[in-house]
Amino acid sequence: MSEAEQLPASAPEAAAAAVLEALNATDSNGTEAINATAKFVATPEGTALAYGSLVCMALLPIFFGALRSVSCSKSKERRMKVCNPDTDSGEKELGENGYDSGFRNGSDMPETITSRDAARFPIIASCTLFGLYLFFKVFSQEYINLLLSVYFFGLGVLALSHTMSPLMSKVFPASFPNKQYQLLFTQGSGESKEEIVNYEFDTKNLVCLLISSVVGVWYLLKKHWIANNLFGLAFALNGVELLHLNNVSTGCILLGGLFVYDVFWVFGTNVMVTVAKSFEAPIKLVFPQDLLEKGLEASNFAMLGLGDIVIPGIFIALLLRFDVSLKKNSRTYFYSSFLAYIFGLGLTIFIMHTFKHAQPALLYLVPACVGFPVIVALFKGELTEMFRYEESPPEEAGPKEDPSETEKKDQ
Repeated sequence: MSEAEQLPASAPEAAAAAVLEALNATDSNGTEAINATAKFVATPEGTALAYGSLVCMALLPIFFGALRSVSCSKSKERRMKVCNPDTDSGEKELGENGYDSGFRNGSDMPETITSRDAARFPIIASCTLFGLYLFFKVFSQEYINLLLSVYFFGLGVLALSHTMSPLMSKVFPASFPNKQYQLLFTQGSGESKEEIVNYEFDTKNLVCLLISSVVGVWYLLKKHWIANNLFGLAFALNGVELLHLNNVSTGCILLGGLFVYDVFWVFGTNVMVTVAKSFEAPIKLVFPQDLLEKGLEASNFAMLGLGDIVIPGIFIALLLRFDVSLKKNSRTYFYSSFLAYIFGLGLTIFIMHTFKHAQPALLYLVPACVGFPVIVALFKGELTEMFRYEESPPEEAGPKEDPSETEKKDQ
């Protein structure tokens, strides 16, 4: 996830999520500072509605993204068991045996975050955040936001389309003429032919892409908060679904590093607040505090950065997959961490309004999301088992060669 410079097909989700975390944490942490300068004073009803809606919106991508991550992980395991990298019949065999891998394209494969990625992520996030701060200081804010709007327009359309795709499969009747298409670009010829782009899609995907494009144009032209939230929810859900921590220790490293990152950039500098006030992109969820007074044209927003959703969300999704691995027909660790997230987010909002100062959300979310499941594991005597749980990256999950065969080849 932290290696945004990588080019493989499975990297876009990780790259996008890495950039998003570096940027979006500023929005939730800068909310109070932004609102403090506004002349409009929100009513208690408007404030409660705004923050209650933000909490509900934050829970949706975590809950459904975690569920989809389980299906995603199972599909990956099935694909690795069936596909043989030494033959060209892997994909055909997959179809003939009736398996639905869920990955017709490499970009749909989950990206596994290792401990090395987790350790480097806060550093990369800090460099990205400070780089944006310098950009806004040196260059025109208008042109930077124009470039970012076009960039996130493309990302948002793809993310929203991917989010809607499973829903469309249930909405369309079985009689719907669903044709298959393939977009293929190659380089070279003969044995040296190399695939550059190999993307498979169908009619339902095209319908999703069309609907997402309409939302994208709406956002690009109007910057309406509803369009912003549709893109933001899609980014968050895709992040939770496709970014997989390989074990609990990696999750603790990632959350611990971002805990320090969040506290430093909020309490130590004004960088987060400055970027939050300047940055215009769908990397946050917003809800107007003056909705009751002005309706859909309201303009005084409460904000929550996607980083405060995705980062705890991928840890919660890991615990759900751990629950599934136990095969006990219970979701104890998932529900305990999910409730911990609600508690931590509520505590963040409460303290922010009590002290009238911007708060780093991860300061409260990290201890809650890590502490609650650990305490539950201690009581159940499963702490060692929880920390031993491991998810292998795709390259390690494929068929392994027989050692005896290897020795014969060496001879």
